[in-house]
Amino acid sequence: MEPVKINGSQGEGGGQILRTAISLSAIIGVPVEVTDIRAKRQNPGLRPSHLAAVKVVTDLFGAKVENLQVGADWIRFSPSSYRANGDLQKVDIGTAGSIPLTLMAIIPAVSLSGNKLEIEITGGTDVKASPTIDYMRYVVSEAYKMIGIKFSIDVLKRGYYPKGGGMVRATIEPCTKPAPVEFLNSRAFAPRITSVCSQLPKHVAERQISSALLLLEKNGLKCTSYSLSLESALSPGTSTLVYSVSDFGGPFLGGDSIGEIGKRAEQVGHEAAARYLESALAGAAVDPFLADMLVLPMCLTKGRSKYRTSRVTQHLQTNLQVVSQMLSGCKYWITTLPSAKTGECVVTMDGYNSNSA
Repeated sequence: MEPVKINGSQGEGGGQILRTAISLSAIIGVPVEVTDIRAKRQNPGLRPSHLAAVKVVTDLFGAKVENLQVGADWIRFSPSSYRANGDLQKVDIGTAGSIPLTLMAIIPAVSLSGNKLEIEITGGTDVKASPTIDYMRYVVSEAYKMIGIKFSIDVLKRGYYPKGGGMVRATIEPCTKPAPVEFLNSRAFAPRITSVCSQLPKHVAERQISSALLLLEKNGLKCTSYSLSLESALSPGTSTLVYSVSDFGGPFLGGDSIGEIGKRAEQVGHEAAARYLESALAGAAVDPFLADMLVLPMCLTKGRSKYRTSRVTQHLQTNLQVVSQMLSGCKYWITTLPSAKTGECVVTMDGYNSNSA
């Protein structure tokens, strides 16, 4: 079978194109060739974290993969059958490579191919250019559950830049019939806050929470549920998540932020709250980061899905393009709301299986 060819430099041109293409290829059993990988980036080609995600899916599905090496500007991936035998799988990404982004390649591939997996991944739990692990387990998991994809995440150790060394154990359940969903509920739900720090004084996490609370209250939102935890890690680090979820059509909203050298704790808390408020104040049911993560599972449903988000990101547009290139029966529309002030819109998708018998 000739592989579907995907241009890795289209749209936002990042590693997400590769993760989506490989995951979808594994699910539908169709080879894919991704070219010009991250061509627009300052350090183009495959990076170690991308390589790790592809290698995990390759091993799980007994795939044949060509040109899988750091710096590669193309790869060809040909899946076979699922090979995991039920034993705990262990993967080390190396240093502080993103565990959440690796999971975003693995979870849909395993679950939507009707398989189960228990996996332990070592790497970075809370790192730059990636959702935090808490965003994955408190926001993404709840939204995916509505589609039928169930997974759980246990954080055994935090991993921050530069040493990484974080450890996460995830259990992924099979989903043979992903359900179309409508996430349109714009009702306000009281936000929650969780703040974590490692090898840092307790007051760092406390200041992050206080800063987030202050910004929420300034915008008329009261938060009465917040938690602080001191956790082990090889490198000092911290993160904060502000979120709200509901299983009544949404919302599924999250805003996270990580600490860095020279970045005050108050700024971390403020950033997390500001990212949450962008969606909450717009009446969105899905935040702009979750919006692109919903594309892959929704494209495989039998029916029409809709969700309301606060803005269309390049990641969302690109993910929609990639799945429609790989699945000719998948169609989508983006409708800007008449009352939109800052780009609020509804994304509608007819799944690949919508017209099947």
